[in-house]
Amino acid sequence: MPRTKKAASAETIPATITAYKGFRDDLTCRPDGKVFQFEIGKTYRHDGPVKACESGFHVITGHPLALFQYYAPAGTRICQVEISGAMDSDDGGEKTAAEILSVGKEIGLTQLILDAVKWVTDRAKPVDGTHTAGDSEAVRNDEVQGAATASGDRGAATASGEQGAATASGYQGAATASGTGGAATASGRRGAATASGTQGAATASGTRGAATASGYEGKARGKDGCALFLVERSTSGEILHAWAGIVGRDGIKSDQFYRLSGGKPVEVD
Repeated sequence: MPRTKKAASAETIPATITAYKGFRDDLTCRPDGKVFQFEIGKTYRHDGPVKACESGFHVITGHPLALFQYYAPAGTRICQVEISGAMDSDDGGEKTAAEILSVGKEIGLTQLILDAVKWVTDRAKPVDGTHTAGDSEAVRNDEVQGAATASGDRGAATASGEQGAATASGYQGAATASGTGGAATASGRRGAATASGTQGAATASGTRGAATASGYEGKARGKDGCALFLVERSTSGEILHAWAGIVGRDGIKSDQFYRLSGGKPVEVD
């Protein structure tokens, strides 16, 4: 008899672990190779063995950006989830299969990137200066025109001062520039660059990277195949429009900065 998945009662749920899960735009995915429909706020139980990469509800319990090993940045809906019951993780501990899954709130790419920075920072040994080359390390610079660089795999670089520059060049690195006129660059494979300050610039120059410009008059660019996320704001900061696209499709050019105007991406210097 084939295994089925059904909503679990609250009384059966033990202690939980918070994780991340990606879905298609209709909140479906393919656990055990079969299309399964999920709903935000619902809890589900897997009946049968739980084995990483084979059976159970699979989520990301390690570095948040590992989610992009399984889902493209564009067109993916991301939710915070909680898992409990029987669990089994892969060798790296990034992906875990679980018996019980509770689908929590939906988050955007920007929040996932911020969570990734926090994930790395929480596990990093404090580093003096403006540069760190080790894997999974974090560096932060709050000075005006300060520079923060993370060159190791899964490193996190944050520049929060005006005209600061944050660069993440390693695999799955995260670069965040939150000050006015800041520049964030992710040049490694599956890197994520976020510029959230006024007139910030985000660049994704690595394979399968993602660049987000969420501040007033922000701009973003990327290589072919990278995802771009643009937010248009009023002078008061109100969000007017949001847009997501993939470089190389629908007329979006490689290495060209885009800013959202009237809800449409326009080329800028």
